[in-house]
Amino acid sequence: MISRMPADAPQPVFVARGLTKVYRMGEVAVHALRGIDLTLYRGELVVLLGPSGSGKSTLLNILGGLDTPSGGEVRYLDQALTGASEAELTRFRREHVGFVFQFYNLIPSLTARENVAAVTEIARAPMRPEDALTLVGLGNRLDHFPAQLSGGEQQRVAIARAVAKNPAVLLCDEPTGALDSHTGVVVLEVLEKVNRELGTLTVLITHNAGIADMADRVIRMSDGRIAEVHFNAQKRAAHELSW
Repeated sequence: MISRMPADAPQPVFVARGLTKVYRMGEVAVHALRGIDLTLYRGELVVLLGPSGSGKSTLLNILGGLDTPSGGEVRYLDQALTGASEAELTRFRREHVGFVFQFYNLIPSLTARENVAAVTEIARAPMRPEDALTLVGLGNRLDHFPAQLSGGEQQRVAIARAVAKNPAVLLCDEPTGALDSHTGVVVLEVLEKVNRELGTLTVLITHNAGIADMADRVIRMSDGRIAEVHFNAQKRAAHELSW
């Protein structure tokens, strides 16, 4: 059953209609998405929930301009992403989207501050690297290298790097997947803070149902389709979660 968004819903950021994605593996056609209709709103914290192979990452990659659909259309505000050139998608990613992945992808030879600065140098209206790292609770680790940081701290540097360019959208693919429960909750608290204080549309992929309680909206995917949409009447704070 699909719950309905309240009548006073904020501005749509993404509108997807009829999205399909088919991958060819030799003679075999793999249907990763099978007709996705979805609207995501400014300031929401959305959890995409589902098992491996359900289409979560494919959907996230299309929204983020990392991949293109086989059919259907997707718009970001008043911009059509469907049919956009590679140069237009590159500009879209650079100016509007922050990505956080399961693995941190930090540059080992750069400090935390320098890893964040590598992104802010190409952004239109970035935060200071120091301010982004302070936002994620690492203001005292600015000059530490990745090898001197724990896994959770490295992921927080990755989040700082993603939010430092002031993106309208933060897309997170299993951001706690490589972390233990305690450290994962700390990372989720950072994402919760970014969503609340910056008003960033935050979409978080997980196969972990325990994380869903912190979302405004939970979208459950199965076999390339949206199986269920649920609105949390009362969200739980990240620090109250456990799995």
